[in-house]
Amino acid sequence: MSCPKNNEKFAAGLPDTIVIHYTAGRDAESAAKFLCSEVNASAHLVIGRDGKVFQLVAFNTISWHAGVSSYGSRQGLNKYSIGIELDNAGILQKTGNEYKAWFGSSYPENDVIQATHRNESQPAYWHTYSEIQIEICRQICELLISRYKINLIVGHEEIAPGRKRDPGPAFPLDKFREKLLSHNRSDEPDFVNKKGIVTADFLNIRSGAGVTFDKITPPLKMGNEVSILEENNGWYKVETKITGWVSKANIEID
Repeated sequence: MSCPKNNEKFAAGLPDTIVIHYTAGRDAESAAKFLCSEVNASAHLVIGRDGKVFQLVAFNTISWHAGVSSYGSRQGLNKYSIGIELDNAGILQKTGNEYKAWFGSSYPENDVIQATHRNESQPAYWHTYSEIQIEICRQICELLISRYKINLIVGHEEIAPGRKRDPGPAFPLDKFREKLLSHNRSDEPDFVNKKGIVTADFLNIRSGAGVTFDKITPPLKMGNEVSILEENNGWYKVETKITGWVSKANIEID
């Protein structure tokens, strides 16, 4: 399949990011056909639950997978990133002994987990990913990292929080990217004597590495300097007058 509607090439040095999505649809082929139709959306790849891969857009060409999005100082992640869609129904509703997707399909209990989304506080039911699907995605990301200057792997939920929930808690995003990108790190501690500057207008400082942890002080402001002590799953432990955790996307290292 192909998306002739996508023909703008990435700028020099890009892409450097991979964004992981779920399709929230019935199957990979129908999702691929939809993304290739005359809609204002597309992706580079769709990966089926059986591991079958549909390439829709060439990797040197911008696809329309991210929508309104931001990460750190960047706005509009389409022009920086490769979008990978995984065939997955997403969030499910339990009705009696059935787990139903928004489009009406039902899924057995062994294909469902109950988990709390990283951007939410209450658990919900989510469609699981298949092992082969995750493995094929890993292999593709590994190849992309070897070909392009990929230094960031994020979920759609991280670049459009409050608007998007994919790939959701059923996808092992933190472990997935840690394993793939760890080769970029030296054996020495990353942040010994490192300073950072807050790049967001306001940045909450929390008691732990995640949005579910309590805010422990008034927010930091743009331009505030912090000492970086530790990193954990997309968060920095920083020290100002007190110690707490902030999202690393809003810190620029000196």
